[in-house]
Amino acid sequence: MPHSLVGKWRTTIFAPASPLSQARSFRSDAAFEALAKASQDKVPNLLLYNYPSFSGAFSALFAHLFHSRLNLPFLSLPFSSVEPFRVDELRTEGLERCYLVDFLGREGYAVELAQRASCEVIAFDHRKRVLPRIPSKEDCPKNLTFHVNLEKSSSRAVYDYFSAQLAGIKYANGMDASLLEPEDRDRVEMVLKYIEDGDLRRWSLPDIKAFSIGLGEWRSKLNCVTNPYMYEQLLEINAVDVIAKGMSYISARQKAANKLLDKVLKIRLGRGFYGECLGVRADGNSELSDEMAKQLSVESAAAGLRPIGAVIFMQRRNLKMCLRSTDTATDTSEVAKAFGGGGSPSSSSFIIRMDEYNQWGRWGRGRPRKTLEETLRKDLEYLDLIEDVTQNRVQWHFRIHIANPT
Repeated sequence: MPHSLVGKWRTTIFAPASPLSQARSFRSDAAFEALAKASQDKVPNLLLYNYPSFSGAFSALFAHLFHSRLNLPFLSLPFSSVEPFRVDELRTEGLERCYLVDFLGREGYAVELAQRASCEVIAFDHRKRVLPRIPSKEDCPKNLTFHVNLEKSSSRAVYDYFSAQLAGIKYANGMDASLLEPEDRDRVEMVLKYIEDGDLRRWSLPDIKAFSIGLGEWRSKLNCVTNPYMYEQLLEINAVDVIAKGMSYISARQKAANKLLDKVLKIRLGRGFYGECLGVRADGNSELSDEMAKQLSVESAAAGLRPIGAVIFMQRRNLKMCLRSTDTATDTSEVAKAFGGGGSPSSSSFIIRMDEYNQWGRWGRGRPRKTLEETLRKDLEYLDLIEDVTQNRVQWHFRIHIANPT
């Protein structure tokens, strides 16, 4: 059950019972200029949002709307896990409140910020991995509040937080203050539901995959420093349109993948130890391996074979086999792990030796075919002979193309 820890600690946690890649720096000249101006103007409110995260960007939107409604000075900046702002860089003149949304920084970052910046720090996150990083009651400064809810995305938590802050406040004309305009509320809340479904790894809403794909084109627009129109653009996002775009993308890729499924082979997984399934060579088309393998998984099951699809292609002079299954009771990773690879039950891959691969495929859909070894010899484009002097042996590396084995 959810539980709450409150008091002087002012930290609320809700939980159920149960190597960084290089990226562009966000400690840019423009960001520092914004901080310098905020210090000069003594802006009291600062928000750092996780970039490039939709939950972080929408959280920044809600904070922007809240402070705009009340005419409160406010600065929002993208916060990158690759190279986050140092605490000293955030100690601006007049700072009273700093929000950390969807990313709490390195371990101890929020505590250090609360202690050294001498401002109120309010942090939001929804990831289970941050729970051990929340300090004990004794070590947590009184001006630091955590909102970590494993059953609610950061953007939803921030939306609820600022909506509650506006509750009971009236404008000069007597109208109740509201975070969103009535014509925007339903549309934005629907987008929030889909973002939350993905953030919490539920994947339960209709067409959630299409939504996630369609939303991807917006990711490059989530930096409010380089994109001054970010807030207006986020308000315009419509889940129906995003899903339609995602469905169009999925359909186009599936059609492209289907065109490559006319040279299917029957694959004897582990020389037959793990059963048989349908597979296809996809040299030059590895970007479609997921779609092809999933389609082959369905066709393999219909053919009375294991519900697994195999896609094989050359990758950096190695032969790679990707396995997919649309059957929840099937574990493809048992095959991959047996040959030095890995993955999940529904998706796995591994590197396979050419001589071993030759023992896995014998015939294709509906009629006998030549062995793969015979086909490879026939359609060999070129080979490289590399002498391994230290091992006193000769290694043969093949790059192959199956034109149309018969």
